[in-house]
Amino acid sequence: MIRTPGVERPQTPHERPEDELDATLRPRRLDEFVGQEALREQLSISIAAAAARGDALDHVLLAGPPGLGKTSLARIVAEELEVPFVQTAGPVLERKGDIAAFLTDLQPRSIFFVDEIHRLARAVEETFYPAMEDRQLPVTVGVGPGAKVLTLDLPPFTLVGATTRAGLLTTPLRDRFGIQHRLDHYAPGDLARIVVRSAGVLGVRIDAAGARAIAERARGTPRVANRLLKRVRDFAQVRGDGAIDVGVADAALALQGVDAAGLDRLDRELLAAVCERFGGGPVGLSTLAVAVGEEADTVEDVYEPYLLQQGLLTRTPRGRCATPRAWRHLGLEPPAAPAGLF
Repeated sequence: MIRTPGVERPQTPHERPEDELDATLRPRRLDEFVGQEALREQLSISIAAAAARGDALDHVLLAGPPGLGKTSLARIVAEELEVPFVQTAGPVLERKGDIAAFLTDLQPRSIFFVDEIHRLARAVEETFYPAMEDRQLPVTVGVGPGAKVLTLDLPPFTLVGATTRAGLLTTPLRDRFGIQHRLDHYAPGDLARIVVRSAGVLGVRIDAAGARAIAERARGTPRVANRLLKRVRDFAQVRGDGAIDVGVADAALALQGVDAAGLDRLDRELLAAVCERFGGGPVGLSTLAVAVGEEADTVEDVYEPYLLQQGLLTRTPRGRCATPRAWRHLGLEPPAAPAGLF
């Protein structure tokens, strides 16, 4: 049973906004979840064992870049265990009372999902320690010398934390998760399977070559693959007969400014700034962010990881540098570099 506070009446497909349509593309069971085979196998064993014992699943930490399926996996765990699912996010939990309100309202064996758990305030984070270990919640009643600490017993529950910045988690919090997994970027073959599945959910005809064309531009991320699929679907509906093949996919993605390597307009602007304005680097992050008109955090967290993964940028103590591959991707001749620089 999935429970999310504040949900309104169900809407028809024509009424659903984009984020609700995204939710319909999420897999609902482990056997529908594509990729991450080792993680799926380990989770399935833990889920089966907890269900057989009638216990709450051990606390779970899911780490990895955005869009790889951490939230989907948390919902799947609740579905597989047939228990309630309650969702919030680290920045929302500003006071100890916020956590107390959630935890005291949980039903036995519930999944309590906290997204971006690394953004919890330290004082708030410490409230989780006795809740996770002893299923108890100390509450201070009153102020001053007459204040008393009451201990509330909590039902057995599973905290599922998701983070894109595992390095920012404190050791005491990380060590309290009995099950820890990191999600990796997806190979094009797995992404193509996801695209085919999502196309079936959307009622779109697509062939293997068209799915592969979308998958190869999806930056190793299911969320990006589904977003591109919906834009290609629109193109196929307006400029074609509604079916997606490799020609339709290539034309639609070219119109969106997504090239064969999966780089969009801002990716190329960032590379062009390093190569053309700063001679290939090194250039500092803040300077680069100003040059492309973005926040430094956005450049570092959203755009840089894929460019680093593709070998188009490097980080040095003095700043970011473009690799010869980046120059060639932009159609430019790379400058002569000292041996061993790249």
